[in-house]
Amino acid sequence: MVDKWITFFSQTGAEICDIAESLNKWPDVIVTNERPEHLRKIDERLDGKVSFVPNKPTLDDYERIIPDGSLVTLHGWLRVVPPSICDKHLIYNGHPGLITKYPELKGKDPQVRAFEGKYDTAGAVIHKVTAGVDEGKIIMSEEFNAMNLSLDQLFNVLKDRSLYMWNNLLRQLLDV
Repeated sequence: MVDKWITFFSQTGAEICDIAESLNKWPDVIVTNERPEHLRKIDERLDGKVSFVPNKPTLDDYERIIPDGSLVTLHGWLRVVPPSICDKHLIYNGHPGLITKYPELKGKDPQVRAFEGKYDTAGAVIHKVTAGVDEGKIIMSEEFNAMNLSLDQLFNVLKDRSLYMWNNLLRQLLDV
């Protein structure tokens, strides 16, 4: 079992809220990078719960905010975590692209690229975080038929599948 659960996000943080409400357990620390307000809107359920780091956090920023023995989860964290932090901590990332089948979907906005590429199947994965972008060992994956789905429908199915995987993984790791 882990001592603390630390989460990171760069977008809205809505996934963290959905997971926390589903588990009936909030992370010990919720972190985002500083960005101008016009670039994103943080989910109002996170009011008063967020710690900020610089837009491009340093190794020292990571070391300051992640205590030893912590579980770290990334939810739309658009920054590369330094290799020494990846090696030191248990870190998982949710990725809304079926990189087990389509490795070209590594990186940002894979769901849009899958939609625009008219992929027959889509999916999401949770993987261990390593120094490479979306390179770590796949822990869980969910795949589904994406034919004839609108982009909004694709986003909704991916959200549901990701929530399902996060719940399964975090129930085991956090003993909830």
